[in-house]
Amino acid sequence: MTLHVTNTLTGEKEPFEPRDPENVLLYYCGLTVSDPPHLGHARSWVHVDVMHRWLEHLSYDVRHVENFTDVNEKIVARVGEDELGEDESSVAETYIQRTIDDMRSLNLLRAEVYPRVSEHVPEIIDLVETLIEKGYAYESNGSVYFDVTSFDEYGKLSNQELGEIESQGDPDERTEKRNPADFALWKAGGVDADAVAEHRHEGVDHGGDPPEGLTWDSPWGEGRPGWHIECSAMSMTHLDETLDIHVGGRDLVFPHHENEIAQSEAATDQQFANYWLHCELFQMDEEKMSSSLGNFVTVEEAIDRWGTNVMRTFLTAGSYNSKQLYSDETIAEAEERWDQLERGYEAAVEALDSPDASSKVTDESFRDEIDGAREAFTTAMNDDFNTREAQSALLSVATAINRHLETEDEGGDGDASGGCDYRGLRRAVETLEELGGVLGLSFAGETTGSAELAGDVVDLVLEVREQEREAGNYERADELRDELEGLGIEVQDTDDGSTYRLPSGE
Repeated sequence: MTLHVTNTLTGEKEPFEPRDPENVLLYYCGLTVSDPPHLGHARSWVHVDVMHRWLEHLSYDVRHVENFTDVNEKIVARVGEDELGEDESSVAETYIQRTIDDMRSLNLLRAEVYPRVSEHVPEIIDLVETLIEKGYAYESNGSVYFDVTSFDEYGKLSNQELGEIESQGDPDERTEKRNPADFALWKAGGVDADAVAEHRHEGVDHGGDPPEGLTWDSPWGEGRPGWHIECSAMSMTHLDETLDIHVGGRDLVFPHHENEIAQSEAATDQQFANYWLHCELFQMDEEKMSSSLGNFVTVEEAIDRWGTNVMRTFLTAGSYNSKQLYSDETIAEAEERWDQLERGYEAAVEALDSPDASSKVTDESFRDEIDGAREAFTTAMNDDFNTREAQSALLSVATAINRHLETEDEGGDGDASGGCDYRGLRRAVETLEELGGVLGLSFAGETTGSAELAGDVVDLVLEVREQEREAGNYERADELRDELEGLGIEVQDTDDGSTYRLPSGE
């Protein structure tokens, strides 16, 4: 089955055909680095990461570019707060580092490059000059605006008529613009003090003069780039004039992506992106999770509490273009699903590496279930990256493993008496590792090194705990158990002694 994607530009689900049959140019509108990344950001990151992984699984060479917006009044509003930095660049650097740390904690593949606005001002100025020369833009009081009436297809992404579009930009721009819907490509002077004040955190007193943002010299005077022009300049610098896939949040369709199309296609006379994919909003208490609303859980908090595998299971439980709700219940469901996958994997590995695994036992039903799960996973992913159904296919592998092992324990119907199907189990383990990897899940820990050492240390602690219990020091024994469980190590007492499970990834 050919990969099909839902293209916002056409409103249709279409077969995916990159311009180069071996390569895919993928651009994702990245963060404005003014606040800690939250789960709303993580959801889009993870789904773009899964797209990247599946395209590579289909044997494409993926050139993935994702920007950082490090020039913005929201960043300037953080100057002096909580030791973030004393200027716009310092604040941006602080949050870029935190963003990169969060990306790594989520097991995201690295993009080819993470361009920053501040590094691409020359390219932005060149692009603005081209638009002026071609009659699509005009200078006014040191600022430059795009004339939306000059681009005949304006509104084609958001399906709006030009007459229906309200004024864009700050109210103080109205006297400078020819049309209310025109948007800024270059803004004269520094960052607007009122805009900075609007984004200050409530109750924080900074005193003194308002902080100033970065400015650059240009043919129209000193100023700052407009928001929309940045992504056009960065994507075309690092990829091409035409992208295969442009991904972003649903809330960016208008005006950001609409304006990207207009300015890019006006400058190049080429289609800017062939496929526009938009991630739906992440909700918390029926509202969009966002930094501005303050109703968010940071990525760092989530990973510390639940771990990478649970969070990726949670975030891929719904497809990228379906809304998702954050709640205790939905997180608990993700924990249960990951636990089912992990236990199925561990049971298969244990059986595979035991004398019970036989080269003579053949469980055709088990093997058919594994092959069926692989086919279902492939069908789901080729159907617009349907991670919900793909995850269900993985869960069916875990179920098949448990059923096979239970059957063999009872004396199953294999061709040879006793034992379990070695080749079938190996196929199941490889399927979980390979296809789980597409979802960014990590099943297999290292067989040597830290995981082995961790197990040895836990064994030693449990031995000491058992000695304390035999000596009647039950309070100390309970303390040792509590300390292990505080590290995420599950301890179970049985008639044959204590058993344990290390945290995911150990």
